[in-house]
Amino acid sequence: MQNTIQIQVNGEARSWRSGATVADLLRDLEIKTERVAVELNLEILDRAAFALRPLKDGDRVEILSFIGGGSEESARW
Repeated sequence: MQNTIQIQVNGEARSWRSGATVADLLRDLEIKTERVAVELNLEILDRAAFALRPLKDGDRVEILSFIGGGSEESARW
């Protein structure tokens, strides 16, 4: 049996496989890395670091999606 760790993803407790990276988490959750920002334990990660950062027991991950759009009015500000 594979070892698991406990992490929080966007405030939700999850069991995850030990040794997984942030990139593995995003891939397993079917989240495209091009349109997200990831905060790991209050640190914003550079996309290049996703594959290098292993998840550890107790980590808190926040995944934020970028959404396009807006009005002409808001574009002036």
